[in-house]
Amino acid sequence: MTTSGSKPLWLAFAPFIFLGLWSGGYVAAKFGLGFAEPMTFLTLRYASVLIIMLVLFVIIRPPLPSRRIDWVHLSIVGFLIQTMYFGMCYLAFRQGIAVGSLALIFSLQPILVSLIAPGWAGESVPLRTWMGLALGLLGAVVVIAARSSIEVPSVIELFFATLALFGITAGSLWEKRFGLSHHPVTANLVGYTAGLLGVLPFMLLLETMQVQWTGGFVLSLAYLTIGNSIIAIGLLLAMIRAGDVSKVSALFFLVPPLAALGAWLILDEIMPIAAWGGFILAALGVWLATKKEVAA
Repeated sequence: MTTSGSKPLWLAFAPFIFLGLWSGGYVAAKFGLGFAEPMTFLTLRYASVLIIMLVLFVIIRPPLPSRRIDWVHLSIVGFLIQTMYFGMCYLAFRQGIAVGSLALIFSLQPILVSLIAPGWAGESVPLRTWMGLALGLLGAVVVIAARSSIEVPSVIELFFATLALFGITAGSLWEKRFGLSHHPVTANLVGYTAGLLGVLPFMLLLETMQVQWTGGFVLSLAYLTIGNSIIAIGLLLAMIRAGDVSKVSALFFLVPPLAALGAWLILDEIMPIAAWGGFILAALGVWLATKKEVAA
């Protein structure tokens, strides 16, 4: 089934599902890291995803990439998102950065994507989108200013967060530039294999690989495996392929308020009242940046 255009109907609901699952992943990750080291946690997560994908591959038998360069592109996207983005996120959490602070740093991603997309992905960014991005950035600045009275991230936390920001930005742009429209099972198998190979050396060299197998850790791992690694990542890549990468990236302005709300409810992280005004500005920015053009 499709919408009035040529895009499938499910794509209209994809942003809402993605935002809910992606934002919840911040809380689940920080909670789970209380029971396992970062790269050990990611290794378990990616191994779980690959087991599921292998079972689906045997059942569905999807086509494999026919060109060697397609394998390379899929691997690069997998490494950038799975190793760089998630790996550095987990290291930042391990250093103690708050969920809201990390999510706010990633709200810079839409701006970076929109600055690079015209030259890299061949997209034109209309004035309305720029206005929405500016409004979203203003909202993020308001929240950061409000949170600075409570917590100022350390240099090492900002370092890992910056590397993660580079990973998700570069991964999104690479995905859009090379139009990787392979079967999702195949793409996940290649991407998560690259991600697993990326984190394994760090786990083996730097960590004890000890895990506290509590019920809470198992629930966290299950959520991140199915909700984030399979559903949310699949939706993100599908939305990037189907639309302008700058508009899809604008959704990340809504991640900080949703992640902060979850951290406030579950992890007892404090969020100043003034910050919620910034969240409203960010939401208005996303609406403006992603609003469909009205035909003349």
